[in-house]
Amino acid sequence: MKTVLRGAGWVLLALATLFLLYQLWIFTLVLWWSHFNPSSTSFMQLRLDELQAKRPDVELRHEWVPYERISIHLKRAVITAEDDTFIDHDGFDWEGMQRALEKNQRKGRAVAGGSTISQQLAKNLFLSPSKSYFRKAQEALITVMIEAVWSKRRILEVYLNVVEWGNGIFGCEAAARRYFRVAASRLGPAEAARLAVMLPNPRRYEKQFGPRLAAHAQRIRSRMGYATVP
Repeated sequence: MKTVLRGAGWVLLALATLFLLYQLWIFTLVLWWSHFNPSSTSFMQLRLDELQAKRPDVELRHEWVPYERISIHLKRAVITAEDDTFIDHDGFDWEGMQRALEKNQRKGRAVAGGSTISQQLAKNLFLSPSKSYFRKAQEALITVMIEAVWSKRRILEVYLNVVEWGNGIFGCEAAARRYFRVAASRLGPAEAARLAVMLPNPRRYEKQFGPRLAAHAQRIRSRMGYATVP
């Protein structure tokens, strides 16, 4: 019995060590990316693998642009649509999460997430779209790391440059050129609002941008002026 317990103890110790080393590796990347731009993300690699399974020569559409070359309208639109308390929270919008939970309970299914821009960025950089308690816990840990090391300006800059905006389309520059044939710096309020409302399901809305979504974009546009941008 003692041998079994001792063996179980060593296994638990090994697992704990691996877990801590994994967190250290993530934190090292978070520190590095506070000064240097990520060339790829977990989401980008997943999408590229999916696309290359059908067409081996396909490439993602992605071009990094610095914060100052991103339209102020897009910054306002994304904050308004995705995370209107972005400037004030520490990575988690607890009231928003409660509202999302109540809405999901009323609908009887998951229709709202309540994730902040910081949480979405953590998921995009390191994780996958899969849903599990472990993934949500890991997302929360990475969110704490990002909020502790990065400024809000850096968080928004990286998010706008790596988030998915269509099938094989990542970042605001590729999205602006794909949908409106302009640079991200030249996006106006209407174009910015339209891009912002695509974010919850970009590959679907790339093909199906109907009247309901257009009305939502108009609502976002009417509220953009109140958004606080870092």
